[in-house]
Amino acid sequence: MAVIRLQDIEVGSTFITSRRTVTEADIAAFAGVSGDFNAIHTDEIFAREQTPFGTRIAHGPLVLGMSYGLRSERDDWEILALAACERRFKAPVFPGDTVWGEYEVLECRASESRPGTGFVTLSVQIHSDRGMVVQEGQDVLMVAAG
Repeated sequence: MAVIRLQDIEVGSTFITSRRTVTEADIAAFAGVSGDFNAIHTDEIFAREQTPFGTRIAHGPLVLGMSYGLRSERDDWEILALAACERRFKAPVFPGDTVWGEYEVLECRASESRPGTGFVTLSVQIHSDRGMVVQEGQDVLMVAAG
């Protein structure tokens, strides 16, 4: 399969990623790696009695990180770096929720300072199987050109 470079990516194109279910193990592992043991993520009684969610929720940055690993046509792009990420956490993700992404290419431009590279700006919506957009925003990827 050919590697996709900047000039092959079309503004306006859209794609949907594969899906992934957020597990208890994911939440525990992320708490350990990040050091974020906030009770909203780790204490069921606290989450049930003291929060509007009624149960524990996944870390927003955990879901953001997962979104980069969901398979899509983006996997064929020759991505060199994540240049920017802006996300709004719009709704909670609960253990057992399944998430996936919908992306649209908003802009492709050659780099002015790094020959042979360019930037792709994507709009991002992360959905859950509860029928909600749980995160939205934009990602900017540095992609090989030429």
